[in-house]
Amino acid sequence: MSSLLKNFVNQIDFNSYQDFRDNFKILVPENFNFAYDVVDRYAHEHPQKTALVWCDDYGQEKIFNFADLKKYSDKAANFFKKCGIKKGDTVMLTLKSRYEFWFSILALHKLGAITIPATHMLKAKDILYRIEKANIKMVVCISDNGVPENFDKAEKSLHDHNLIKAMVGDDDREGWFNFNQEIQKASEDFERPEGKESTRNDDVSLVYFSSGTTGLPKMVQHDFTYPLGHIITAKYWQNVCEDGLHYTVADTGWAKAMWGQIYGQWISGSAIFVYDYDRFDAGKMLENAAKYNVTTYCAPPTIYRFLIKEDLSKYDLSGIKYAVTAGEPLNPEVFNKFYEITGLKLMEGFGQTECVVCLANFPWMEPRPGSMGKPSPGYNIELLDKEGNSVDVGEEGELVMNTNQGKPIGLFGGYYLNPEKTSEVWYDDYYHTGDTAWMDEDDYFWFIGRTDDMIKSSGYRIGPFEVESAVISHPSVLECAITGYPDPVRGQVVKATVVLTKSYEASEELKKEIQNHVKSVTAPYKYPRIVEFVEELPKTISGKIRRVEIRSEDQTD
Repeated sequence: MSSLLKNFVNQIDFNSYQDFRDNFKILVPENFNFAYDVVDRYAHEHPQKTALVWCDDYGQEKIFNFADLKKYSDKAANFFKKCGIKKGDTVMLTLKSRYEFWFSILALHKLGAITIPATHMLKAKDILYRIEKANIKMVVCISDNGVPENFDKAEKSLHDHNLIKAMVGDDDREGWFNFNQEIQKASEDFERPEGKESTRNDDVSLVYFSSGTTGLPKMVQHDFTYPLGHIITAKYWQNVCEDGLHYTVADTGWAKAMWGQIYGQWISGSAIFVYDYDRFDAGKMLENAAKYNVTTYCAPPTIYRFLIKEDLSKYDLSGIKYAVTAGEPLNPEVFNKFYEITGLKLMEGFGQTECVVCLANFPWMEPRPGSMGKPSPGYNIELLDKEGNSVDVGEEGELVMNTNQGKPIGLFGGYYLNPEKTSEVWYDDYYHTGDTAWMDEDDYFWFIGRTDDMIKSSGYRIGPFEVESAVISHPSVLECAITGYPDPVRGQVVKATVVLTKSYEASEELKKEIQNHVKSVTAPYKYPRIVEFVEELPKTISGKIRRVEIRSEDQTD
């Protein structure tokens, strides 16, 4: 067994969920640093072990072992050091799914600098907001998609701020370092810093700007123990295997990349697969998963909705032994169709940018389609009403984490440089997720919606997820977002914003058909009185539907 997992847990195998919940413990070393204590250790003990399999739309392929990652991360660390980056400095990485992301994040971990991953879809104003909020010292970005231009535009609005800029690719640009050329020149000898420059467990290592489904993005900070929390994510939810190949569909600008493309997978002995595509194409994704023999797979429900519309018989997916989903609630219709086609039961999990997987359908459990599952070890999950009282089985409440026994490994340390915002969601030993859920008599948790997304109509409280599932179960519907639409009599009425499958066309008759279908599969008062057909739904880069954007547009109508 070549994985390092045994060094960081009290035991590996369990005979039931309860055994796992009661007895699993993460062992946190003093001054743990993932880059040194996992990646470099693999490079020393198992240098040829495959770490990263990468491909793109242009026939390029790169396969890196741990010896390669040590070499390139040491070179990158020397380049960053030459640029003046030191412990505690903030560096933004806007690298889409380029393999240089992994060189860079490992290098920044080695230096004790703070990594701020960001999507390539940010505009100049978004970049400016991030640079000013996080006092970003340096950026490394891709050379295409207009990204360097947006950084240059943002920089012009900065006052007394010297932004160091580097980009990957073959292009040269005035005022920018060519990252790959610099890496080539840099020494591959880098010593682990000691004394004040060494990292401690509670130092900030990573800051993610939340995806912003509501309001302006917040800066979610994680410390150097955060990678260890993802042992639960990778080994016990995604069920990755020794020397397997795990594929999580995610851009590195999204926290989901940390869930599925680095920490827990490598600790548990699995390599990771990265497909750097320009535009999502379900067929190409399946083609590559089959070609490289992916063994475990994780994607948001949005992706699965597209996959089940493909002819999956054209692809040899027999290598995939386990599939999971998170990011948005999973509609039972998607679960059932995927199971029918592949024989795999999708194991749903729940978490946020602020934590690792904290609720999941774990391998010992029979999944209940649409349920988030049960709590992860170390996470004390409760449901509270508005007065802060625990709710009964079957009743809805806000999903909170009780931290009176201490912060679980993997839970964030607060919002970076913003204690006021932290205290708004974390007080009296409870972290408030802002999500509404209920629990059944067998302790399975069921998502209802973001607290902000709840619809109040004629005295009823309606969660969008149940109505979305009802709408999606109609054969004409590919995707759907349910929101509340202002109404002078009812306060709000239910609105369905619908993307149709290719074989259907929008019509008044189809609207009526969808409305009647919903009345037949859920409580009639929940049916959408307004149905709007659109080409696509507004989403964050992580694939989450931005219902706030739909509501905002409806408010101005």
